[in-house]
Amino acid sequence: MFDLTNAVSVFIVVNMGSIRRAADRRMIRDVAAFGLAAGFVGLSYGALAIAGGLPAWAVVLMSVAVFAGGSQFLAVALVTAGSPVAAILAGLLLNARHLPMGMAVADVLGTRWPARLVGSHLMVDESVAFALGQAEPERRRAAYWLTGGMIFVTWNAGTVAGVLAGRAAGDPASFGLDAAFPAGLLALILPTLRQARARRVAGLGAAVAVLATPVLPAGLPVLLSLTGLFALGRGGTLGTPAAPPGGDPAPEGTPAAPPGGAGRPC
Repeated sequence: MFDLTNAVSVFIVVNMGSIRRAADRRMIRDVAAFGLAAGFVGLSYGALAIAGGLPAWAVVLMSVAVFAGGSQFLAVALVTAGSPVAAILAGLLLNARHLPMGMAVADVLGTRWPARLVGSHLMVDESVAFALGQAEPERRRAAYWLTGGMIFVTWNAGTVAGVLAGRAAGDPASFGLDAAFPAGLLALILPTLRQARARRVAGLGAAVAVLATPVLPAGLPVLLSLTGLFALGRGGTLGTPAAPPGGDPAPEGTPAAPPGGAGRPC
């Protein structure tokens, strides 16, 4: 039987030494910034989930066991709207991206299955993006584990703080907490919108979602917005933004843009 304590011990013993060697000050600074942002978004999630009527234990357990910011927000919205089946389907669809992401970072998880199991739980858009932004294998491993571990801690700490705040505040919308997650996603996709194709996809998807909102249950318009991908055309892909004028390459250690332009804790 899988023992989470043993798995965590394997992670600490196997990975902490290499993280200390490979992580420089810039990497730690960038990861800390993402971790801080994840904490604030987790606070928003905890407060909104409590306001939606979910029990505190379920809100915290979801953050620890599922650890999927975007899916958690969507699940809470659909469950509170009375659509639990749609919540399950939406979560599966939203997290399907983890299949190609897992193949892209398989080399950073090590060979021992407990460490790979823990590492797969820490697979978020940010940890994958930071890992793929490194050239050397050791730096890839350090970036992945450091980012995933940092965001896991801050996201769950933010969730607990949000649960407490939601109980005390009553309506989180009065403090603007309901806008934290959409604002975070918008910040993540803004660099991608420099591309004409990305603007077409985002524009079509937003239009579909807005038109469907008055006639469909909560959460379904968001799923329908995926039809915006048809704006790519044949053979179209969405990549990272073009290099700034001058053509200077990004400095070594700069993280890649999150796959798909969206992130969790996300």
